[in-house]
Amino acid sequence: MASRRSDVLRAELEADVAVLSQLVNDDSSSIRALALGALHRLGVATHDTLTRALADDDRDVRCRALELAHSSLEISIDHLLSDADDLVVETCCWALGERPDSTPEIRGRLSAVATSHEVPICREAAVAALGAIGQDDGLDAILHGMTDKPAVRRRAVLALAPFDGPLVTAALEQALTDRDRQVRQAAEDLL
Repeated sequence: MASRRSDVLRAELEADVAVLSQLVNDDSSSIRALALGALHRLGVATHDTLTRALADDDRDVRCRALELAHSSLEISIDHLLSDADDLVVETCCWALGERPDSTPEIRGRLSAVATSHEVPICREAAVAALGAIGQDDGLDAILHGMTDKPAVRRRAVLALAPFDGPLVTAALEQALTDRDRQVRQAAEDLL
């Protein structure tokens, strides 16, 4: 394994795309993820390479592909919101929140994760993404997050920053009495 890691590093230093293209199909998921990152840093990670990595059997490779593909608007990533692995769902939420091409359908899917995913970190990530996107059709899901677990409530308060209006003000005022100190502090900072 260490020798293949060295192969990735050497190939990146030498800009040997042929070797990296072979290593992105390696049996080891960690080598695949490293090679994918190297191809991206060299500016030669293709649409097909990233798309294949988004469908990789290993969650770490899928997460790495999401990290790299989030800025490639021609690559669809929102299907990973329904991935079986929570880390992939969380990473997908982050990636979608970083994209400027949000659609009502994507925001609807993020809202569904924010309000009904069974894992709190996924709900938290979806709330954060909706706040980063800052479109009104995500506000209800963010407000719903104000009644969730403390980490989600903290994220929901922060996600309210781009919004205004009576519902937002009421939610922030309610958060001033939250039992979690960090929720109260975040609400105070926003008000």
